[in-house]
Amino acid sequence: MSKKLSARNIEIVWPDLGITVTAELDGRNPELADALWDSLPYQSLQGHALVAGQHLYHHVPIPSLLHLHPSERIPDRRDAPDGTVFCSGLQHLGIKYGTLTEPMPAAPVGRIRDEDITALKEAGDAVWDAVYTTKKQILVEVRKAGTTGGHTIPRLTATHPDAQTLINDVHTETERHWLTAPPEHAHLHEGHIPSGAGTHDTVLPTLLFVNGETRPLGYASYGGLIRAAVADMPLEPLRQMTRLLIGVPAEFLGYCGLEKLWHYTQRFLTLLDHLDRDDYLAVTRQLALYINLLGAWNLHLFPWNATDDLRRQQPGEFVRSGR
Repeated sequence: MSKKLSARNIEIVWPDLGITVTAELDGRNPELADALWDSLPYQSLQGHALVAGQHLYHHVPIPSLLHLHPSERIPDRRDAPDGTVFCSGLQHLGIKYGTLTEPMPAAPVGRIRDEDITALKEAGDAVWDAVYTTKKQILVEVRKAGTTGGHTIPRLTATHPDAQTLINDVHTETERHWLTAPPEHAHLHEGHIPSGAGTHDTVLPTLLFVNGETRPLGYASYGGLIRAAVADMPLEPLRQMTRLLIGVPAEFLGYCGLEKLWHYTQRFLTLLDHLDRDDYLAVTRQLALYINLLGAWNLHLFPWNATDDLRRQQPGEFVRSGR
């Protein structure tokens, strides 16, 4: 282990819960760990896995996580010890605190110290209750151990003046709503949908479709485009793929209420043919940070307990219907 990577401890704090845990960045995946360390301190809305099990994750203000390649993967994160800390290509910092059900590889960067595992589990239970039931907004702060906290959102730079103006506008909107719900989201979840989206005045289907379109737009479309650009995909095919992947979902999301996202997307598409690779990456990275933020708020605000009576059947309980 290099000297740079040894004894780098971070504190993960949930001020509203009065809980602090300490993790050591233990030398695994040094590029990811460096990106995390260099981003500190920051704050974010704390989230919780909704299908994978006992797993905490939150959106991190680290654009490079979308394209950095881990040097070490755990083949199945279900087998990782409780307290393992991961950095994800979905722009997440995740922590396993109990049983997971989703078999997938993951990139560890450290582990919560043993004496803090009980407190970590308490935080996990409280966050689950907030995400699933109460909708209380629980913030998390990540900082270098022994230092004071703080918060910044990176603003990227472009040489094309209109691209820089777009970046500035997206950065301002991201910074404004990193820790407080965007009004468009709040209005949507209150049933105020200017376009009238929602057949027969329903709201839940619109919320479901907004969540289902926002996540792949940020994770897959923008994440994939950024990785392709970093890997030197020729610009013209990259521009063509950009038009194919982002326009339709952004327009639909604008119709559903996320009008600022659609406005930013239109400006980006207008500029697309005038951007070199560096400016393209600056714009897409800034937009990805914003869109993944929208996804985080979708996941928090969505009424997951609306069908609380519908529960997964345990093995042996399922009876196949037939004629």
